[in-house]
Amino acid sequence: MRAPIGNFDTATPAPDCLDALIAPVADAVRHWQGGVPAERILYVDTEPEWADTAVFVEHYGSDLVERSANCVVVAGKRGGGTTLAACLVLSTTRADVNGLVRRQLGARKASFASMDTATGETGMEYGGITPVGLPSGWPLFVDPAVIDLPYVLVGSGRRRGKLLVPGKAFAELPGAVVLEGLGLGLA
Repeated sequence: MRAPIGNFDTATPAPDCLDALIAPVADAVRHWQGGVPAERILYVDTEPEWADTAVFVEHYGSDLVERSANCVVVAGKRGGGTTLAACLVLSTTRADVNGLVRRQLGARKASFASMDTATGETGMEYGGITPVGLPSGWPLFVDPAVIDLPYVLVGSGRRRGKLLVPGKAFAELPGAVVLEGLGLGLA
């Protein structure tokens, strides 16, 4: 199958390649619910050494700059407790962690989670964290600009491979909250 975005050799419906996905992502695809059929979530194989954005778009297509989203894990702290959440914003923006996210979490302080926390809690590889298959009960804050795209490139849970997901599917993920103003322009 031809990928709807980017220059990938092949795109495979995620339900047809569960063995290429890590356990939490494969489970999420296996038990997919929502208006967007799981078969519309596509897996594309990519080289891990080309994972950095500039090199990635050079190899897989300049159209991906505007059609990629980053999923970051955030830790909100209040008193002695910490709440973990994920944010999904276009790769051309950054998440408003210290403002909007902090307020949504009811936290006194919010910051990006450490690499060990992000990978340990999600079971995913750093640089490949995806909103598909996040831990149960986590809020997923999604910028509406992501939902507006026909297809969005996101991580697959590993540094090798990516998912191409219809934007509107992100609003249907467990714990998803669409937040206007989540993605801030890069300075």
